[in-house]
Amino acid sequence: MDYTLRISRRARRVRLAVYSDGRVVVISPRRLSEQIVRRFVVQKRQWIIDKQEYFKKNPQLLASRGTTQDFATYKEAARALAHERINYFNQIYNFKVGRISIRNQRTRWGSCSRQGNLNFNYKIARLPLSLADYIIVHELCHLKEFNHSPKFWNLMAKTIPDYAARRRELKKNGLAL
Repeated sequence: MDYTLRISRRARRVRLAVYSDGRVVVISPRRLSEQIVRRFVVQKRQWIIDKQEYFKKNPQLLASRGTTQDFATYKEAARALAHERINYFNQIYNFKVGRISIRNQRTRWGSCSRQGNLNFNYKIARLPLSLADYIIVHELCHLKEFNHSPKFWNLMAKTIPDYAARRRELKKNGLAL
């Protein structure tokens, strides 16, 4: 099975990613032998095949980085939306928010750093408000719970009680929205 191996100083364990275009990437700690990595890939072979088949059956999930023109068109609208909705929801949560960035990402709607910085895909500006709110609150809640534990989902339910339905809607359409 073909895969790209990336060695990472920060990795603590072997990680596997299958992308929508079928590529397989293995991220490994520095001191792990290639033999162990190969064994890991062989053990995960069926999972890899299942993921590749899933993407073939759901071509609408193909992630693509938007054009530079698209990014320029929506970036400021996404920034304004993110700031407005964070201010709105943070009246309830009262979390300390660091920098808010808008990015042209291929595979993520948003992310949160341990320093409290929030990043959002510019495509949130093109989403229905209910889905944009889900993404914004999701990242906001990571400021308190940096995981997806029951505590995290309870925080989400505080302002987005139907978070599971919104999450399914986002997953169904991927970044194609």
